[in-house]
Amino acid sequence: MMKGNREFVLLDDQKLAYETAIKLASGIAAGKKQTLLINGGPGTGKSVLAVNMLVEFINRGFVSHYVSKNAAPRAVYKAKLTGTLTQSRISNLFKGSGAYYDCAPDSIDILVVDEAHRLNAKSGLYSNLGENQIKEIIDVAKLSIFFIDEDQRVTFKDIGHSDEIRNWALQLGSHIQEINLQSQFRCNGSDGYLAFTDDLLQIRQTANPDIEGLGYEIRVFDNPGDLRKHILLKNNENKARIVAGYCWDWKSKNNTSVFDFDFPEYEFKAQWNLGADSTTWAIAKNSVEQIGCIHTCQGLEFDYVGVIIGPDLVVRDGVVVTDGFKRSKNDQSIKGFKSQFRENKELAKSRVDAIIRNTYRTLMTRGQKGCFIYCTDNETNEYFKRRINALPKNELSKYFGLKYPVKKAREVKPYIDSVPVYEIEKFEENFKYGNNSETDCVVLPEKFINTKYFVTQFSGKSKYPKVQSGDWCLFKSTDKADGKERYLVRDGDVLTLTENPSAESGVLAEFISLLD
Repeated sequence: MMKGNREFVLLDDQKLAYETAIKLASGIAAGKKQTLLINGGPGTGKSVLAVNMLVEFINRGFVSHYVSKNAAPRAVYKAKLTGTLTQSRISNLFKGSGAYYDCAPDSIDILVVDEAHRLNAKSGLYSNLGENQIKEIIDVAKLSIFFIDEDQRVTFKDIGHSDEIRNWALQLGSHIQEINLQSQFRCNGSDGYLAFTDDLLQIRQTANPDIEGLGYEIRVFDNPGDLRKHILLKNNENKARIVAGYCWDWKSKNNTSVFDFDFPEYEFKAQWNLGADSTTWAIAKNSVEQIGCIHTCQGLEFDYVGVIIGPDLVVRDGVVVTDGFKRSKNDQSIKGFKSQFRENKELAKSRVDAIIRNTYRTLMTRGQKGCFIYCTDNETNEYFKRRINALPKNELSKYFGLKYPVKKAREVKPYIDSVPVYEIEKFEENFKYGNNSETDCVVLPEKFINTKYFVTQFSGKSKYPKVQSGDWCLFKSTDKADGKERYLVRDGDVLTLTENPSAESGVLAEFISLLD
């Protein structure tokens, strides 16, 4: 990256934002103060654009910083750049949003501000330094670039509004330009899932979210243990994580022997992200067993995300209801809620309602390929299941991720242009199958056609280095599926075909190839 190799392909509006920023940077020498405001929802490429802009500015010789209120994105990017620059140089590139309250005007060429909706008024540990972080950033930078999504404000202290940025730019004599990002990198490149999420959480109504053919995997689990098992299966290349609303006290922060999450009815225990790795939890090894919160994942993304929705958001008679009193006493994001509640009940409830909904919206949009959900409240879980089960069939396709067409046997020529595909729901389960006109078949290239071949999705651990859990694979049966009803039984790294699943069988299905 530091050598000028961008890690993503620019789409139309990303390209416009990038080139506009470069053009504004080239005008710094003329002495004209500039501000660029870039609006974009989850997955529109804000963070990756910010980092790649930073790299380009540095390579062009500008004194530039990446700025964020949240420490987690800074820590992750620092870790990824380790080895390309000295530690001191890396640290100087990434700054917290409270670093500029005592800096001279126009003393820095460019400040790239990610997650600008998280900016605060005051800085410092005790919020007693400076006047306004937006003012201070615009004042100190010749070019200030703000990336913002106002629907991701998740604390009482967040002041990052577009109007606030516009007002300070005007007062400080900075010419402002604005760009809106629409193109999606996350959620399989679709705004449909985002619209569906907004409608699901009743943030805003969407009459007809465009989710047809989305190919985004979304599922609701009846218990947290099954959700965790599914995330573990999806954790290829360390890119799946579990997150939760901040409804559980962080007991393990000072005592690593205790569990923060304990659901005895499901034999489920877990800890929040450990204190030592809290900022790099998103990329740390073995952190898939821990649970992250909004502060450790906002601004970051995964392939798959599992979300535990706590008692701060429930559904009653089809209506989403939030309750700030159900948040953990450790949660600083709504600090002052109880005192404000005593002074102005309705205002306090309205403010915390927006924060809770925005929090879960943010958590549920961290996954590029899928989102899995468990709600601690039964009625809420049933509401989510009803809504998600009502999605188009291909949205919940059991063949998600299979890149070849699937058709009924009557529509193709089995073993001439296709082979059967058999679904195995869980590692432990047997799957009964037989050949008939309703059997699902995968249309494959000729080299994959054989009367003994069939396709199934692998789960668990494989002895083959390239095979990961969730991959679709071609297997070869040593006994031709001749129309007899049989069972498919998993036996370690092989599959067993047998007429009696309770009996031992020596009929094996051998791995042939990945279908990628």
